[in-house]
Amino acid sequence: MPKHSRKRQKLSNEANPLTNDSAKDDEERRLESLLFGTKYVPVGNNGLLQVEAEAAEADGRQFQNLLDNDLFFVDDEVEHNSDRSDFEDQEPSGSGSGSQSENEEGFEKLSTPKKPHPHPKSLQSNRRAPAWTDDSDPTRVSLSSKRLRKLRNAPDEETLPGREYESRLRRQFERINPEPDWATQARKKTSQTDDGNGDAEMDFNTLLSSTSGIHHSRSLRSQVLAPGTIDISRLRDANQSAQNSGCGDIKSLAFHPSERVPVLCVGSSDRRVRMYNIDGHTSPLLQTLHIPSLPLSSQSSVAFHPSGSHLLLTGSRPYYFIYDLQNGTLSGSDQSKHGLWGTRFEDLSASLESPTSFRKRGRTRGAGVDESAPVNSQNTPGAPGMEVTAFEPRTGSILAVAGRGGYVHLVDWKSGAGQVIGSLKCSNGGGGVKGLWWASPSSERYSELDTGFGSREYLTVLTGDSEVYVWDVGERRCVRRWTDEGGFRGSGRVLAGSGKGSGWLAIGSNTGLVNVYGTDSYTPSTVSTSISSSSSWSGLTPKPLKTIENLITPISTLRFNHDAQVLAMASKEKKDSMRLIHLPSLTTFSNWPTSNTPLGHVTAVDFSARSEYIAIGNTRGRVLLYHLKNFGAY
Repeated sequence: MPKHSRKRQKLSNEANPLTNDSAKDDEERRLESLLFGTKYVPVGNNGLLQVEAEAAEADGRQFQNLLDNDLFFVDDEVEHNSDRSDFEDQEPSGSGSGSQSENEEGFEKLSTPKKPHPHPKSLQSNRRAPAWTDDSDPTRVSLSSKRLRKLRNAPDEETLPGREYESRLRRQFERINPEPDWATQARKKTSQTDDGNGDAEMDFNTLLSSTSGIHHSRSLRSQVLAPGTIDISRLRDANQSAQNSGCGDIKSLAFHPSERVPVLCVGSSDRRVRMYNIDGHTSPLLQTLHIPSLPLSSQSSVAFHPSGSHLLLTGSRPYYFIYDLQNGTLSGSDQSKHGLWGTRFEDLSASLESPTSFRKRGRTRGAGVDESAPVNSQNTPGAPGMEVTAFEPRTGSILAVAGRGGYVHLVDWKSGAGQVIGSLKCSNGGGGVKGLWWASPSSERYSELDTGFGSREYLTVLTGDSEVYVWDVGERRCVRRWTDEGGFRGSGRVLAGSGKGSGWLAIGSNTGLVNVYGTDSYTPSTVSTSISSSSSWSGLTPKPLKTIENLITPISTLRFNHDAQVLAMASKEKKDSMRLIHLPSLTTFSNWPTSNTPLGHVTAVDFSARSEYIAIGNTRGRVLLYHLKNFGAY
């Protein structure tokens, strides 16, 4: 049989003179440093101490990659050892060599951890079992595939533990996708704020004391836009999932009034209303409502109730539909072209005009024309519609509907019966009523008077003759009437207003001009605090703060953002005719839109609840979605 090679005896450091540093003199140490490049340490007290320090440092480095569970263990036997329990309850006493020996003993236990004693049956029965275990979690992962070879630290690595595999993947991701500059700057600002002025603590306390939700934290500080340029970027189209369905022109856009519900409703010419979840990426389609009997024809054809509980659908028909968002049900009114909500408009307005006034205009009652019926885009007798509507913004208890002949009908929406409880009569000319807006100034001095409708509300009405009426809804009284500057018969097109900030009122005409007015155009100069007396209104015609002349075709859309810092105006008559106005300076943002912005013929515009998004609909059936970075991240 072959003779086995003699196994060499493994020598310890003390038995091997080549590796035993304590047996070497200074000359031998100096020679090793010259030959092998090692550090020369002379023999002596300082040298021995340094060698011991280096050895301790090497021992410490071997634990830096270990987890806490590998370093420490819990000895449950202590609970059943009464002697040791009594000893642990006592405070440690003594010092000097006794405490030093205890530290040395603890260090030895840390260096060479012992396996825990087996648990008693009583402890095993009381220990809670894990709620669930994921079988897909890998214990060891093989690195043999080509895609995982890049995770190796050494060429001979073949497998990795599950936790190490996760850390390698995270390291590879951070190497390919480094941290962006904005995140680094935000982290620096957060650390500086925490270390410095204490604003973060104030915002944190404000957030804890609020009941509006954690995503409201970005509104703790108001964002003030600077004039000149706006930080805007294009996202995927909101209706990209339905662009191939032939939806036709986009007629109406409406964001949900609550920022907690990122839903956009899109009404198109195919008589469908589609709801999208706006997330800034794919914007999936939530639901589609098909209403064959109701053609959507205006910007206000799809409107959310101020409470956000239901959706009002109107068009060029004398009836409407309500979609309940909570129950997911669609209900409609009485589909009778002679009356709405069980009330005939001609009966309600018969007492407001005598037959003599109709004969003066060359009309009679027998002509079959309902002068007070809701207006439609074709102005066809016998085919009234509900194209121009506006909810009272505070409680939504009243719905204003524009009718023919300059009538504005007030519908009781709070009771749910949908009854017409009153009508307001404006001049009959130039195409009837073109715009409605409830003037609700934020200042408390405009809401001190309590009427039957709650706080005093003023309804602003624009007619086709560019005449503006301000109505006190509680008293059914016109408190002010004036003509838009530069307006003439048939020039009035669209009206929009906002009570936020300084208060604004914008009027667009068929010449492409937009006049922007202040609060003096729709609020009284002095407010009375008693019901018996009336507020004082100025008899002077208000002057516009500025006339915006960027567009040359008839204005079709005007829309304010949530804090009245941005005004969007557009005209569907000409391609790419849209501008964004910086209201504090009344100037146009010069960097958008550009010549490459694919706006098309804009038919509808709307801002989200916090103005993070702006949606733009056009005649090609696309809903362009843009992100306004000045108002927060999406």
